[in-house]
Amino acid sequence: MKSIRFPDGTQVPALGQGTWNMAEKPAQRAAELAALRAGIDLGLTLIDTAEMYAEGESERLVGEALRGLREQVFLVSKAYPQNASRDRLPQACEASLKRLGTDRLDLYLLHWRGRVPLAETVEAMEKLVVAGKIRRWGVSNLDTTDMQELVAAGGEACATDQVLYNLTRRGPEHELLPWLTGQAMPVMAYSPVEQGRLLANRQLQQLANDLGATPAQVALAWVMRHDQVMAIPKAGHVAHVQDNRAAADLHLSTSDLAALDACFPRPAERRPLEML
Repeated sequence: MKSIRFPDGTQVPALGQGTWNMAEKPAQRAAELAALRAGIDLGLTLIDTAEMYAEGESERLVGEALRGLREQVFLVSKAYPQNASRDRLPQACEASLKRLGTDRLDLYLLHWRGRVPLAETVEAMEKLVVAGKIRRWGVSNLDTTDMQELVAAGGEACATDQVLYNLTRRGPEHELLPWLTGQAMPVMAYSPVEQGRLLANRQLQQLANDLGATPAQVALAWVMRHDQVMAIPKAGHVAHVQDNRAAADLHLSTSDLAALDACFPRPAERRPLEML
């Protein structure tokens, strides 16, 4: 599978597994556990979660799924912005580690920008690296000016920016993606199929049919066409994970990309970074 390289040289698969909206319904827990484990077996070893998801239950679900498999996985979690201070971030991280049943995170992200100064968050993140609690850190939902401020505040070690990016959310292409590329910071694209809403698009369905693929596979392959963009779709069933995995092998030709551009044109002008 295609790999994405972080600034420190670490490589991860371009297709991972997201967990937003998982662990919210006990009746689905067994299927979600099976899906996460099947994904790992298929090479989708980057797993993203957050303390916000299901108020910690998503982390507990991931922790259960990773029993006996932790060393195979690149594990990512995120902290609430109100927990991003020098006093509260160590506590939030420790709580996430406990729920996940691990002694370290491979990547820890600020979930979105809040009132805590970015310089203070950088300081707190770097201390967690020194303490061995996290291997590297990054951010989520920060736009270009925020990223510039972050770097100016001492955040040159930021490993990634996780943002909303898909066929219907192409605003980052104007400024943010080129800026991140220039900084050698890869992008983590969350909701790469717009939480499933893209799948009902008739033009995407037709194009996918012509390619002998599914709409989800085309949407994911489009996101991963960039050298430095990884996709983290959520899948709650094994069959869904298997469908997603096939996207990593789907090649979109120049004409395919042109057709997608015609169906889903990027905004004519820069717009503020969108969030879900």
